[in-house]
Formats: sequence, structure tokens, C-alpha cells
Amino acid sequence: MATDCAPAPPSAPDTPPASARDTPRAEEAPGHVLSRGVLLLFAVACGTAVANVYFAQPLLVTVGQDLAMSPALVGSVVTLTHVGYGLGLFFLVPLGDVADRRRLVVVQLLLLVAALAAIGVAPTATVLLTGMVAMGLLAVVTQTLVAFAASLAPPAQRGRVVGLVTSGVVSGILLARTASGAMADLAGWRSVYLASAVLTALLALVLHRVLPRHTGAPPAALRYGRLLRSTVTLFARERLLRLRAALGLLVFAAFSTLWSSVALPLSEAPHSLSHTAIGAWGLVGVVGALAATVAGRLNDRGLARWTTGAALALLAVSWLPLAHTRDSLWALAVGVVLLDLAVQAVHVTNQTLIHARHPAAGSRLIGGYMVFYSIGSATGAIAATTLYAAAGWGAVCAFGATVSCLALALWALARDGARSPAAGGGDA
Repeated sequence: MATDCAPAPPSAPDTPPASARDTPRAEEAPGHVLSRGVLLLFAVACGTAVANVYFAQPLLVTVGQDLAMSPALVGSVVTLTHVGYGLGLFFLVPLGDVADRRRLVVVQLLLLVAALAAIGVAPTATVLLTGMVAMGLLAVVTQTLVAFAASLAPPAQRGRVVGLVTSGVVSGILLARTASGAMADLAGWRSVYLASAVLTALLALVLHRVLPRHTGAPPAALRYGRLLRSTVTLFARERLLRLRAALGLLVFAAFSTLWSSVALPLSEAPHSLSHTAIGAWGLVGVVGALAATVAGRLNDRGLARWTTGAALALLAVSWLPLAHTRDSLWALAVGVVLLDLAVQAVHVTNQTLIHARHPAAGSRLIGGYMVFYSIGSATGAIAATTLYAAAGWGAVCAFGATVSCLALALWALARDGARSPAAGGGDA
């Protein structure tokens, strides 16, 4: 098995030349100061944008009743949102490598405001579903911001920066359900999307003023079609990218296995928790955001490989307490914390390594990586709900543990003595 610290093969036809790939964009030179406040703004913007994708999950029954939607049509709300998000990852996020990222972020946020407003005032199911697709498509501004922040960071601090920004993403995902449920109880489901539209508009204004301005030409003058093909080319050519994408798919399959099905045993005896109480479990999962910052710092110290291994071992172990969810909420809490810590540590390490591989292609790499994330999330959700209906919570935990062990085995088999970027090479 070849190591990742070996020189990269010659550039493929659809890939920018090496000089373009390895040179920072003019407007994103390391000289730009990423203060704590700017990093916090990146994290808040990422969390706010990605939260929109998850707001609908606790609102489906209410939305269906309000717009007279059939159960099947109500179920398509979440599906269409994720379809839009997946399309955005492939078709919109790569634009960050050839366009002024500041302008791209602001335009996407303003269009997202329009989509959220349309959802908030939707008079019919057709308008609602169209708005959901558009909202999912534009919510990928989250990944544009992650790539933007990574490109602004000095190489020695890139892991820390990606970790801090990703902590905002994690918090947005896990708090979205709790926040939307609470707001819907107070002011109706439409208030969730209208309030998000207002907040997103404010963020667009602030980011327009704070983000660094474009001061030079992009490094790669690729046509749009070649830009998209180059995303596939980069992953097909480099083993590190494929390996990290595979690990991302597996860990998010495990993540989705838990979070897409845990409401089922919690709503049944002996716990019989309310929807509000079930949604509050997302607050426990936010502890995982801490792992994002810690993993980022470890990556900067050249410990990316061992951070990954330790996190994957933790992920496999987390299913032991999770298997006792029906017997003990304390066991569930321990399992949730362990699983979220593990998943976020691997996620931050993956993003840091793939961006460091080709900094000038950061948007394409992160967008392509997140496509695997989406596939893993969808796979976990489908498998978990199907297994629960057929064989109960034990089968769900067995599946989650199997996926986690597969990820750990993949990491172990990939061991080849490669070094992390901080140590001067690639990392498996």
C-alpha cells in the first residue's frame, strides 16, 4: 500500500497546475488576521446555516396538519431538503475555488433568506416543498465558510481553526431540533423559518463587512464543467482523499444510526418521554463540539493519525452503553457523549487533512468529502429505522457497532508509517 507522503502524481487535465494548487489565493493569504471574534462569527454563521436543514424534523406533524399534507408528502419534506443539500455540495461548494468567496457567501446567504421566507409564508404544500429544496441547496454555504476559514488560517494553525468553526456546525445540527420545537410551541412552526430568515440576513450584512475582500485573480481559471470534473479527478487520483472520504461515510453512518432512531425507544415504555424531552437530548450531544477544537489542536501538533485511531476506538466502545438505553438514561448519556466526541474528532481531522492536501482546491475537496458524509448519513438513517421496526433497539446498536468497527479496521489496515501534514507529509 502506497504511503500518502509520496509525491502526488502529475496533475490531471481538469485539475489546476501544481503552482496554482499550492499557492494561497491572493485574498486569502496567511497574512489575514483571524481573530477570536472572526472565528466565532464563522462558527455562528456555519451553525445557523446548517441548522435550517434540521429544523423540520420535530415539526412535521404540525406542518402536515396546517397545509393538509398526506403522511407520505410530509415525509418528503426531510428527504427533499437533503436532496437539495446534496446537490449544493457538488454543484455550488466547488465555486469557492474559482470565485470571490466573500461575494459567494453573501449572495448564498441572501438567497437563503428568500428561501426561508418562502417556507415561512408558504400557502400550499407545493410552495413549501419547493422552498425546502432551495433551502437545502443554499444551506451548503456552511461548507463554503469552512473552506474559507481553512484557507485563511496559517498552516500551523489550520487544525485549530477548522476545529473551532466545526464546533459551530456541530452545535447547529444538534440544537436545531430543540430550538425549532421550543419556538413552534411559542409562536407556531412558521416562526422558526421567519426568525431564521431575519438572523441569516443580519449575518449576511455582518459577513459582508467583516470577511476579507477579493484582491486578486483566483488561482484556477477553470470553466464550470471542468471545475466539477476536477472534483472527481482529485478524489480518484489520491488515496488520502479516498480514505478520508470512506472514514467520513462510515462515522456519519454511525452518527445517523443513533440520532435518527433514538427517539423511538425514548418515546416508548419505560421512559415514555415527551417530544420536548427527547429533543433536549441534543443538548447532551453538544459536548461533542468540544472534541472539534481539541482534535484541531492535536492535528496541528502532527498527531492526526493517532487522533483518528483513538476516536474510532471510542466510537466502537460507545455502542456498549448505548445498547442499555432502555434500562438507563445515564447509559444513554454516556454513549451519546462518547459517540459525538468520536465523530467530531474524526470529522475535523478529515477536513484538516484533505484541505491541507491541496489548499487552492479546498472548496472542491470539502464539498466532495461532504457528499460522502451525506451518503453515510442517509444510509444510517434508513438502516436504523428499518432495523428498529424489524428487530428492535438491539439490532440498531449492533449495526452501529459494526459500522464503527469497520471504520476502525479501515484505519488500522491503512497504517503505513505516513506522517501528518504538520510533520511534513500526508496522514492515513
